[in-house]
Amino acid sequence: MGRLKKVKQNRIHHEGVSTLVLGLAVLVGIIALSWWLLMERCPGAFWTISVVFTIFYAVIVNFFRCPIRIFEGDTTDQVVVAPADGHVVVIEEVDENEYFHDKRLMISIFMSITNVHANWFPVQGLVKTVRHHSGNFKKAWLPKASTENERSTIVIQTASGHEVLVRQVAGAVARRIVTYAKEGQECYIDNHMGFIKFGSRVDVYLPLDTEVKVKMGQATTGNHTIIAQLADPKDKEQ
Repeated sequence: MGRLKKVKQNRIHHEGVSTLVLGLAVLVGIIALSWWLLMERCPGAFWTISVVFTIFYAVIVNFFRCPIRIFEGDTTDQVVVAPADGHVVVIEEVDENEYFHDKRLMISIFMSITNVHANWFPVQGLVKTVRHHSGNFKKAWLPKASTENERSTIVIQTASGHEVLVRQVAGAVARRIVTYAKEGQECYIDNHMGFIKFGSRVDVYLPLDTEVKVKMGQATTGNHTIIAQLADPKDKEQ
């Protein structure tokens, strides 16, 4: 399966444009009001307020970064890449009862508010299923968040026949999950799968014979870090 190549480097994700425009207007208003009220009587307070709110706005800008990345590995065959920037918080065998109804290997990546929150397809293949589930907004790192929180589920079938389930999970702060994947479309690991606003996580469910390539607590870079290697079907035939 071919790979799409993108050369345009987006700096800000389109999901954040309205938020950043509104935030900038609020920032300018706060600084202007502070200058009018405090500059002559208490300049130290004016500068403190200006710096604090400017840093807060810079954090939001950083959150909406949207890097366009190209996987640098020699091949994408059987490769599973990190779907998000963050840290690995779960590597375990679990019962997946929504789609597979059997045991799967789950690797979860938690994104803090300082991470890029764009999500990438972890494997290349055909999107078979896309489902959105309403739910709670518990802390994203809790075990029950994967099944009880607001979430979107995407199932991808690779060219070798493996089925990989990816779940975007909202967190305590996140209130909007955006999923670009559509049923029946071909997907490529260099492309964005979706976006989650503010702290959240992405779970990847893999066959039990998958080889894990990361460790607990390890930092990941979306579309760059190889988190697992799917078993080669040819090895099973031998």
